[in-house]
Amino acid sequence: MSVAIVTGASRGLGRALAGELAARGWDLVLSARGEAALEDSAARARAAGVRVVPVAGDVSSGAHRAALVASARELGGLDLLVNNAGALGAEPLVPLAVHPLEGLREAFEVNVVGALGLVQEGLPLLRAAEAGAVLNISSDAAVVAYATWGAYGATKAAGDLLSGVLAVEEPGLRVWWADPGSMRTRMMAAAEPGEDLAGLPTPEEVAPTLLRLVAEGLPSGRYTAERLAAGRADGEPAGAGGVR
Repeated sequence: MSVAIVTGASRGLGRALAGELAARGWDLVLSARGEAALEDSAARARAAGVRVVPVAGDVSSGAHRAALVASARELGGLDLLVNNAGALGAEPLVPLAVHPLEGLREAFEVNVVGALGLVQEGLPLLRAAEAGAVLNISSDAAVVAYATWGAYGATKAAGDLLSGVLAVEEPGLRVWWADPGSMRTRMMAAAEPGEDLAGLPTPEEVAPTLLRLVAEGLPSGRYTAERLAAGRADGEPAGAGGVR
């Protein structure tokens, strides 16, 4: 049975990815800060007949990261690590001129340091897996200069570069950094509370598209849900000259 760790799994894309993986027979270790919401996600995933271990905590904590990997080890190993947990750094988003530096530090701790720390913690199990893989959730803000998205985008650009280097350094693993596009989520509403999100896809609509990466074992690289949904699997390959 394949085992995945999914962070930020209490709501939004993380919850949707967990549900989709459970439906495909994956055993899961789920992480999120909110214990009650995480337990609800775990219960929904268990309904698919798989083993699910919820571990409440913050990915910026080394002890929490160790607990996640220990739980995966107890389930039999680690085949897929999904770094989905994220922090905006400011809610709502604000221009760089007034962005709180403490919020920027928090965003880097969660989106970059925590994600890399979890990769480091899980590498022995990922290397031992038959087809170990890492899926890091990116953003269009990593590659486009949107007003007010600078701080958050900087964390995602850093994550993209780390992902590309990891793919080069760990050729035995699949490493994907994937932009799901704008979605109808609580995070998006918090980022831009005045925006109308009604026309955006739900995380449940996007999750199966992103999991093409896993199902088809696509090469390491940067992908977007838009291209994957269009039947295109021509992601930017690892080592292709950095983040575009």
